[in-house]
Amino acid sequence: EGAAWNARARFPAASTLKLAIAVTTLARHSGLPARGSYLDELFRKMITVSDDRAANDMEVFMAGSTSAGSALVNELMRSIGLYESIMYGGYIVTRTPSASIPVRVDERPYFGVGKYTTAWDMSRLWRAIWLASAGRGPLRRAQPGFTVADARHLLWWLAHVRDWRRLDTSLRGRAGISVLHKAGWVNQARHDTGLVFWPRGV
Repeated sequence: EGAAWNARARFPAASTLKLAIAVTTLARHSGLPARGSYLDELFRKMITVSDDRAANDMEVFMAGSTSAGSALVNELMRSIGLYESIMYGGYIVTRTPSASIPVRVDERPYFGVGKYTTAWDMSRLWRAIWLASAGRGPLRRAQPGFTVADARHLLWWLAHVRDWRRLDTSLRGRAGISVLHKAGWVNQARHDTGLVFWPRGV
Protein backbone atom coordinates (compact mmCIF):
# COMPACT_ATOMS: atom_id res chain seq x y z
CA GLU A 1 0.00 0.00 0.00
CA GLY A 2 1.16 3.53 -0.55
CA ALA A 3 0.23 7.15 -0.94
CA ALA A 4 1.78 10.12 -2.68
CA TRP A 5 1.24 13.80 -3.38
CA ASN A 6 3.28 15.84 -5.86
CA ALA A 7 5.63 12.87 -6.14
CA ARG A 8 7.15 13.76 -9.51
CA ALA A 9 7.80 17.43 -8.74
CA ARG A 10 11.51 18.29 -8.97
CA PHE A 11 13.20 19.88 -5.97
CA PRO A 12 16.80 20.91 -5.29
CA ALA A 13 18.34 17.60 -4.25
CA ALA A 14 21.00 18.98 -1.90
CA SER A 15 22.54 16.19 0.21
CA THR A 16 19.87 13.58 -0.46
CA LEU A 17 21.84 12.49 -3.54
CA LYS A 18 24.79 11.51 -1.34
CA LEU A 19 22.81 8.30 -0.98
CA ALA A 20 23.19 7.72 -4.74
CA ILE A 21 26.92 8.53 -4.53
CA ALA A 22 27.28 5.87 -1.82
CA VAL A 23 25.41 3.26 -3.87
CA THR A 24 27.48 4.01 -6.98
CA THR A 25 30.77 3.80 -5.08
CA LEU A 26 29.84 0.46 -3.50
CA ALA A 27 28.68 -0.91 -6.86
CA ARG A 28 32.04 -0.06 -8.42
CA HIS A 29 34.28 -1.02 -5.49
CA SER A 30 35.27 -4.63 -4.98
CA GLY A 31 34.34 -5.70 -1.46
CA LEU A 32 33.41 -3.57 1.52
CA PRO A 33 35.67 -0.66 2.44
CA ALA A 34 38.18 -1.87 5.03
CA ARG A 35 37.50 -0.48 8.48
CA GLY A 36 39.62 2.62 9.05
CA SER A 37 40.57 2.92 5.36
CA TYR A 38 40.40 6.13 3.34
CA LEU A 39 37.16 5.01 1.69
CA ASP A 40 35.64 3.94 5.01
CA GLU A 41 36.42 7.39 6.43
CA LEU A 42 34.80 9.07 3.41
CA PHE A 43 31.64 7.01 3.98
CA ARG A 44 31.56 7.95 7.66
CA LYS A 45 31.89 11.65 6.91
CA MET A 46 29.59 11.73 3.88
CA ILE A 47 26.75 9.70 5.41
CA THR A 48 26.77 10.34 9.14
CA VAL A 49 27.54 14.08 9.15
CA SER A 50 26.76 14.85 5.47
CA ASP A 51 30.20 16.29 4.76
CA ASP A 52 30.31 17.95 1.31
CA ARG A 53 34.07 17.61 0.86
CA ALA A 54 33.85 13.88 1.56
CA ALA A 55 31.12 13.55 -1.10
CA ASN A 56 33.34 15.32 -3.62
CA ASP A 57 36.34 13.17 -2.64
CA MET A 58 34.15 10.07 -3.09
CA GLU A 59 33.32 11.12 -6.66
CA VAL A 60 37.00 11.81 -7.39
CA PHE A 61 37.88 8.41 -5.90
CA MET A 62 35.40 6.74 -8.26
CA ALA A 63 36.20 8.53 -11.49
CA GLY A 64 39.01 11.07 -11.14
CA SER A 65 36.82 14.20 -10.91
CA THR A 66 33.50 15.32 -9.48
CA SER A 67 31.99 15.74 -12.94
CA ALA A 68 33.03 12.23 -14.02
CA GLY A 69 31.83 10.84 -10.68
CA SER A 70 28.49 12.60 -11.14
CA ALA A 71 28.17 11.02 -14.59
CA LEU A 72 28.57 7.58 -13.01
CA VAL A 73 25.94 8.41 -10.38
CA ASN A 74 23.51 9.52 -13.11
CA GLU A 75 24.26 6.35 -15.09
CA LEU A 76 23.50 4.15 -12.07
CA MET A 77 20.23 5.95 -11.38
CA ARG A 78 19.14 5.56 -15.01
CA SER A 79 20.03 1.85 -14.88
CA ILE A 80 17.31 1.30 -12.26
CA GLY A 81 14.75 3.56 -13.91
CA LEU A 82 15.28 6.81 -11.97
CA TYR A 83 14.93 9.54 -14.59
CA GLU A 84 13.78 12.48 -12.48
CA SER A 85 17.08 13.00 -10.62
CA ILE A 86 20.41 14.43 -11.67
CA MET A 87 23.75 14.70 -9.90
CA TYR A 88 25.11 17.96 -11.23
CA GLY A 89 28.83 17.97 -10.42
CA GLY A 90 30.26 18.22 -6.92
CA TYR A 91 29.17 20.13 -3.84
CA ILE A 92 30.29 23.66 -3.05
CA VAL A 93 32.68 23.44 -0.13
CA THR A 94 33.16 26.62 1.87
CA ARG A 95 36.13 27.13 4.12
CA THR A 96 35.55 28.26 7.69
CA PRO A 97 36.70 31.90 7.73
CA SER A 98 38.78 33.38 10.49
CA ALA A 99 36.99 35.49 13.10
CA SER A 100 38.17 38.73 11.47
CA ILE A 101 36.47 38.02 8.13
CA PRO A 102 32.79 39.11 7.87
CA VAL A 103 30.55 36.09 7.28
CA ARG A 104 27.23 37.83 6.58
CA VAL A 105 25.34 37.27 3.34
CA ASP A 106 24.88 40.46 1.33
CA GLU A 107 23.46 38.91 -1.82
CA ARG A 108 22.65 35.39 -2.89
CA PRO A 109 22.10 34.22 -6.47
CA TYR A 110 18.81 32.63 -7.46
CA PHE A 111 18.88 28.82 -7.42
CA GLY A 112 18.82 27.82 -11.07
CA VAL A 113 20.72 24.90 -12.58
CA GLY A 114 21.91 22.24 -10.18
CA LYS A 115 21.23 18.90 -8.57
CA TYR A 116 17.59 17.92 -8.43
CA THR A 117 15.46 14.95 -7.52
CA THR A 118 11.87 13.96 -6.81
CA ALA A 119 10.13 12.18 -3.96
CA TRP A 120 9.29 9.46 -6.48
CA ASP A 121 12.92 8.80 -7.40
CA MET A 122 14.21 8.96 -3.84
CA SER A 123 11.57 6.55 -2.52
CA ARG A 124 12.40 4.08 -5.29
CA LEU A 125 16.14 4.39 -4.61
CA TRP A 126 15.58 3.60 -0.92
CA ARG A 127 13.37 0.65 -1.83
CA ALA A 128 16.02 -0.64 -4.26
CA ILE A 129 18.69 -0.49 -1.54
CA TRP A 130 16.42 -2.29 0.94
CA LEU A 131 15.58 -5.04 -1.58
CA ALA A 132 19.27 -5.37 -2.51
CA SER A 133 20.05 -6.13 1.14
CA ALA A 134 18.12 -9.39 0.57
CA GLY A 135 19.63 -10.00 -2.89
CA ARG A 136 16.54 -8.81 -4.78
CA GLY A 137 15.29 -5.85 -6.77
CA PRO A 138 16.46 -3.55 -9.57
CA LEU A 139 19.86 -2.64 -8.09
CA ARG A 140 20.91 -6.27 -7.90
CA ARG A 141 19.73 -6.88 -11.47
CA ALA A 142 21.18 -3.71 -13.04
CA GLN A 143 24.31 -3.37 -10.88
CA PRO A 144 25.77 -6.81 -10.09
CA GLY A 145 28.69 -5.08 -8.38
CA PHE A 146 26.32 -3.79 -5.70
CA THR A 147 26.23 -6.84 -3.45
CA VAL A 148 24.03 -7.87 -0.53
CA ALA A 149 26.95 -7.00 1.75
CA ASP A 150 27.23 -3.55 0.13
CA ALA A 151 23.54 -2.85 0.69
CA ARG A 152 23.68 -3.95 4.33
CA HIS A 153 26.86 -1.95 4.91
CA LEU A 154 25.22 1.19 3.52
CA LEU A 155 22.09 0.63 5.64
CA TRP A 156 24.33 0.30 8.70
CA TRP A 157 25.92 3.68 7.94
CA LEU A 158 22.50 5.25 7.39
CA ALA A 159 21.44 4.03 10.82
CA HIS A 160 24.21 6.23 12.25
CA VAL A 161 23.21 9.53 10.61
CA ARG A 162 23.59 12.30 13.19
CA ASP A 163 21.20 14.78 11.58
CA TRP A 164 18.18 13.32 13.34
CA ARG A 165 15.71 16.16 13.76
CA ARG A 166 14.09 15.48 10.40
CA LEU A 167 12.09 12.48 9.26
CA ASP A 168 12.39 10.85 12.68
CA THR A 169 11.44 13.86 14.84
CA SER A 170 8.20 12.34 16.09
CA LEU A 171 9.46 8.73 16.07
CA ARG A 172 12.84 8.99 17.80
CA GLY A 173 13.06 7.04 21.03
CA ARG A 174 9.89 4.99 20.49
CA ALA A 175 10.35 1.35 21.38
CA GLY A 176 10.93 -0.95 18.45
CA ILE A 177 11.21 1.85 15.85
CA SER A 178 14.35 2.77 13.93
CA VAL A 179 14.67 5.38 11.18
CA LEU A 180 17.39 5.25 8.53
CA HIS A 181 17.47 8.48 6.56
CA LYS A 182 19.43 11.03 4.52
CA ALA A 183 18.39 14.66 4.74
CA GLY A 184 19.23 17.52 2.42
CA TRP A 185 18.73 21.25 2.59
CA VAL A 186 19.40 24.49 0.80
CA ASN A 187 17.99 27.93 1.63
CA GLN A 188 14.81 27.30 -0.36
CA ALA A 189 14.14 23.72 0.72
CA ARG A 190 14.41 21.27 3.60
CA HIS A 191 13.74 17.62 2.89
CA ASP A 192 14.48 14.12 4.08
CA THR A 193 14.17 10.59 2.74
CA GLY A 194 14.46 7.24 4.42
CA LEU A 195 13.09 3.97 5.75
CA VAL A 196 11.12 3.44 8.97
CA PHE A 197 11.59 0.07 10.65
CA TRP A 198 9.07 -1.19 13.21
CA PRO A 199 8.22 -4.67 14.55
CA ARG A 200 5.79 -5.39 11.70
CA GLY A 201 8.07 -4.47 8.84
CA VAL A 202 9.71 -1.57 7.02
